[in-house]
Amino acid sequence: MSTARATPVTGESSLERVVRWLYLVGGGIGLLASFVLMVEKVALLEDASYVPTCSLNPVLSCGSVMTTPQAAAFGVPNPLLGIAGFAMLVTAGGALASGFRPPRWFWLALQAGTTFGVLFVHWLIWQSLYTIGALCPYCMVVWAVTIPLFWYTTLHNLSHRPVGALLARYHSFVLTLWFVVIIALIGVRFWDYWSTLV
Repeated sequence: MSTARATPVTGESSLERVVRWLYLVGGGIGLLASFVLMVEKVALLEDASYVPTCSLNPVLSCGSVMTTPQAAAFGVPNPLLGIAGFAMLVTAGGALASGFRPPRWFWLALQAGTTFGVLFVHWLIWQSLYTIGALCPYCMVVWAVTIPLFWYTTLHNLSHRPVGALLARYHSFVLTLWFVVIIALIGVRFWDYWSTLV
């Protein structure tokens, strides 16, 4: 009796393995955060007095963010966009894990999607900091996974170009610096509140 064995993905680079697992794990985390946000949004629509579980203090306050126009930037609640987008990335990760060797257009489509995602996330970061004046913890989880999803998709798509090889050498430094800048902006913007906690 023969037993089925997993066929290794031949010719797969370490960067492709990173991207595959990022799509599965990061996409899954983003999908979960988006789903929880959608549940909270529905509860808030049903009862205007409902206090979301992620409304922790005057700064970390999902409720303050969910009721703004920015929470439905394209006419539908932002979490629905997250559910659709992250579900596609998880599916892509599963396909890559199964040994699927995608054509170039597939990677370009992933690049377009993650680029839209990272641009949208940074617009939301700006709006949260300087217009709304509050942070949504679940939204911040989405920010935290969208940035590396975009970054490593970009590195993969540039991997056969000289600039891609250069960026890949400093991939973790660039990503760390990116997060440090965002954390610093959050720290400075809400310093008046943070300083009261010390």
